Amino acid sequence: MQKPVVEVGTTIAAPAAEVWKAMREGAMFPGTVIETDWRIGHPITFKGEWNGKPFTDRGEIQTLSEARELSFTHWSDTDGSGKRPLSYHLVKYRLEPTGQRTRVTLSQFNEGKQTQVDARTRAEFEKNWTMMLDGLKQSAEGMH
Repeated sequence: MQKPVVEVGTTIAAPAAEVWKAMREGAMFPGTVIETDWRIGHPITFKGEWNGKPFTDRGEIQTLSEARELSFTHWSDTDGSGKRPLSYHLVKYRLEPTGQRTRVTLSQFNEGKQTQVDARTRAEFEKNWTMMLDGLKQSAEGMH
């Protein structure tokens, strides 16, 4: 597998099972509604509002190992077709339990035609994914 475009991480003061539960209840994309049956090869949809505008992001579950790993393709459905574009992301969450704490690493890989990004775009991706992990951390620690 290629090197990630962005990789961010955090340590959450909660066991991996609670972090996993928070992820499945929507905390991996705070403020969004996640629609999926959590089965490999099946669709996943994220609906919400970003900067005051409604959005629908789509993808397909690629890997799922309970309380250990989740990966899915990810793209914004800007044309409303629901079809995967030529360039999209693969997002991977890895959970590493250490007692009552869990290290969560989020990696973004670019797939398709446009796999390289400039430093400004990379910094924006890193900022957004860090914000997502902060929301997951807050949610999971609130359950604990």
